[in-house]
Amino acid sequence: MAIATCPDGHQSVATDYCDVCGSPMGAAVPETVAAALCPSCGSPSSGRFCEVCGFDSALPTPVARTPEAAPTEIVAVSGDSAATEVSSPGPGVPGAVAWVATITADREFYDRVQARKGPDADQVEFPAFYPERRITLRGTDILIGKHSVSQGLQPEIDLGIAPADAGVSRAHATIRIADTGITITDLGSTNGTSLNGSDDLIPVKVAVPLQSGDRIHLGGWTTIAITAEPI
Repeated sequence: MAIATCPDGHQSVATDYCDVCGSPMGAAVPETVAAALCPSCGSPSSGRFCEVCGFDSALPTPVARTPEAAPTEIVAVSGDSAATEVSSPGPGVPGAVAWVATITADREFYDRVQARKGPDADQVEFPAFYPERRITLRGTDILIGKHSVSQGLQPEIDLGIAPADAGVSRAHATIRIADTGITITDLGSTNGTSLNGSDDLIPVKVAVPLQSGDRIHLGGWTTIAITAEPI
């Protein structure tokens, strides 16, 4: 089996994105350029994610909104299996919430993985810097994994963005939002999925109920906090 080398020097079996850092294979090494200003907070930012506010520069530039001309967006609302159309911002719908996933590099979880010598523990390094990411969960089925052109995977929560957690599988788990609640299902990942600081892995291909505030641990250092926020 041929082993390729990514622009950062890592060896990778995959030919689309590096197995270690998630960088595109064959991409040219970027030239050093002056830091641009973050379109969200105005701070100098040389990478995709702002080091101050965490804004993703790949997303559309934020536009100031006024209550009179608030756009309509689709958000997943608990208590309704279908996506519900609401106006944002504006007066909240009583009892309605949007589910939000907050992704962080969890040092405590990483130390536990290293202590128990998981399958990929020797290949996983804790990142020097990982900006917190917030993703509003839209629709009913949200895939957690890594983008792969060859496998046709486009996860809603893409953990293949550098610095990538080498312990996360390409199709790791899925979150489902239904009228009966929200659940997490491990899809048969290499390193498994656990919840709320426990080292016990959840059963494979079994939907496990979640509550607002629950923490999902997967890979070698990734933790995703799930919260219900008023609309």
